[in-house]
Amino acid sequence: MSARLVPAAGDAAGRRPDVPLRITVDGEPVDGAAGQTIAGVLLASGRRTWRSGPSGAPRGVFCGIGACFDCLVTVNGVRDVRACRRRAHDGDAVATQSRGEDAR
Repeated sequence: MSARLVPAAGDAAGRRPDVPLRITVDGEPVDGAAGQTIAGVLLASGRRTWRSGPSGAPRGVFCGIGACFDCLVTVNGVRDVRACRRRAHDGDAVATQSRGEDAR
């Protein structure tokens, strides 16, 4: 973990680096810590993009506060979830999506 993390006792967001979790992203396991958003888990694992726009350009976190739609993923079968707003839970199944996909 980075020395720049806020100490758990003073973290208003509830991140707990001492409590590991694992999600799957397109079937691949990705480790994170309790309290992280899905975008946070993806970024911490080295993934910078997980969606493509209409032009095919890669997309990931743009605003980081849920105002845009660049970080959309499918979580546990629910499409169009903003990865920057949704906290990751142990066992979540995340699937990347592209803007041109038909709604399932």
